[in-house]
Amino acid sequence: MHISKLQLVNYRNFPRADVLFKPGINTIIGENGAGKTNLFRAIRLLLDDNMLRAAYRLDEGDFHRGLGDWRGHWIIISVEFDNVSKDEAIQSLFLHGTGNIDGDDIGRATYNLIFRPKASVRANLAELEEGDVDGLSDVLSKVTIADYETIFTGKSEANFTDPDVYKRLVGDFDVVLFPDASFPPEIGGKIPGIMAVSKEVCFTFVQALRDVVADFQNSRTNPLLTLLKSKSGEIDPGDFASITTMVETLNTAIEELPDVMTIRSDIRSTINDAAGETYSPHGLSIKSDLSNEADRLFQSLKLFVGEAEPGYEGAIHELSLGGANLIYLTLKLLEFKYQKAKQSFANFLVVEEPEAHIHTHIQKTLFDRLNYSDTQIIYSTHSTHISEVCNVEAINVLGRNGGACEVYQPSIGLGPEEIGNIQRYLDAVRSNLLFAKSVVLVEGDAEEILIPILIKKVFGVSLDELGVSLINIRSTGFANVAVLFHDQRIRKRCAVITDLDDAFIDTAVDPLDDDADKKAKASALAAQKAGLERKTALNTFTSGNKWLSAHFADYTFEVDFLISGANSAKVVSVLGDVYKSAPTIAQAKAELENKDIAVSGTRMMNMANRLGKGWFAILLGKVVDHHTIIPSYILDAVFAAHLMPSTEVWANVLAYRIRLQEKDGLVGPTAIAEVRGALKTYREGAINFAAMRTAMLKALPGDEINEVLADF
Repeated sequence: MHISKLQLVNYRNFPRADVLFKPGINTIIGENGAGKTNLFRAIRLLLDDNMLRAAYRLDEGDFHRGLGDWRGHWIIISVEFDNVSKDEAIQSLFLHGTGNIDGDDIGRATYNLIFRPKASVRANLAELEEGDVDGLSDVLSKVTIADYETIFTGKSEANFTDPDVYKRLVGDFDVVLFPDASFPPEIGGKIPGIMAVSKEVCFTFVQALRDVVADFQNSRTNPLLTLLKSKSGEIDPGDFASITTMVETLNTAIEELPDVMTIRSDIRSTINDAAGETYSPHGLSIKSDLSNEADRLFQSLKLFVGEAEPGYEGAIHELSLGGANLIYLTLKLLEFKYQKAKQSFANFLVVEEPEAHIHTHIQKTLFDRLNYSDTQIIYSTHSTHISEVCNVEAINVLGRNGGACEVYQPSIGLGPEEIGNIQRYLDAVRSNLLFAKSVVLVEGDAEEILIPILIKKVFGVSLDELGVSLINIRSTGFANVAVLFHDQRIRKRCAVITDLDDAFIDTAVDPLDDDADKKAKASALAAQKAGLERKTALNTFTSGNKWLSAHFADYTFEVDFLISGANSAKVVSVLGDVYKSAPTIAQAKAELENKDIAVSGTRMMNMANRLGKGWFAILLGKVVDHHTIIPSYILDAVFAAHLMPSTEVWANVLAYRIRLQEKDGLVGPTAIAEVRGALKTYREGAINFAAMRTAMLKALPGDEINEVLADF
């Protein structure tokens, strides 16, 4: 038996979400604040018997803030199980509780936590006339969290995340139309607490490893004590009798130490002298309180581990963070093994961010080895090294959309060949796209190296600050990865950057051409043909998909960089690092400055090919500054992925440009003061972007950033 689906409605940062799971290992990934911890807490509320009963009593803070007013709404957490075993005891539990009967046996089961208004509130809502907005406001104004109840149900057939179903079960707050207060059969039958599924399954939760040393020092959270206590209940009293005798003998020996007996006598005599016989205690002893009970004795046991030095074992606090976390994780896994051995009918291991402080090799090894039989494992992770080895069909990606969190399944709607292509592409570097807010895909090393430098130098903010991940596909097979970004799959923006490879040399056949000329022309024509075919294919592929866009260099990245603005001067400045001969440098300079692209473009590509495109990009990166012009197709791609930057981002960009203009000394202090004043009012919201753009153009007319601002 395994969890096949988790549905969340109005729970914390999830307005509505469907999380799909496979048997075996599953992975939850997403940026910070995307809801991974809340998702795990939802699962635990249904399946973790260690959760305090008080946790089931939700409060207003558990409602999704996007509701505005939570009053009257429901929180629904629903788990669907699949492949329910035909074992008689298991079938009996689900038959009376959560089973959805198909034929003679139960194969699928649902188990739901519903936090809803009590019947009296639901009745008041049902009595409202359709459209009675004032009446609704009056009813809701009197509702408090004390008017809510938590119920568990099973055998539900409702698709809770369907907005129409929600309106039918809960009510339509917009038109003021509510159902009667009866128990709708769609939400299933009510399950008594004594029949909780959590009591029948093996469920272990390993929390994020943030402060392991503190957990070891806390008797409630110490995983070693948990293991020892579980074992102490299995010890035969007869086997423990000899230890009890030794403890009692030790207690007596401590009490009979001469110094102990002397102090006891001195206490008695001193209190008698002070208070007199009448008011003094009738008895007074000093006794050793060393317990002879197994679980109390086990609390005195500590774990010592040898990490670095042979022959030396230190306490947990002496270990490295990674070493301590690995020991903690090991003990939690052992706790799971002990629990699993109790013959539960389903086994679930939920691990939150196991990678903290752990070496990348260990991360991948852990993921590979934690594959217990008859166990469904669910990870959450920030590690690209773990996501690299995940099965893409068992990944759920969490993303933030404003104040709401959404869940995406990357493989939904794809065939085996497409899934296989994605699986091969998503190595530790490329799998970063699964964690990104938005993505730019490039085809080569030069773009991967130089584009982030260009953005940082020109805008003063990094691609990371913009929330853009740049991924090098190392080929032109963009569709193999870009297929992920779709309404059905990952609903995040992705821009593709590639070369059109238009020929910039004369490709006409000339009888006087030598073999080298013929080869160059043939190569240019072939590249141009492939570029046009690639453009047609990508435009077709992205058509109608609001999450995808394609952007093309007219020629190649290097040539388009050269001919953008005054960038040729930047290229000329690195000639000494490419060539050693003075005549060659002089000739190359003349060619790079030539207005004929056939001349300048050829020299540019010769330099790139001479060093290798990646190394040449590194060389150019050293001379890029705020005067460098970013090719327009690259800017189009970055802002297609990121859309319109926020006011705060633009303000930071413009403040950076103002500082540099002031440092360059190209404008006077009056203009600087004026534009800083405009920037202050822009930050405060007193003027809009258009007004700020005008202020920049007026005060700093020579700043290259004005051309970029004009496009917004």
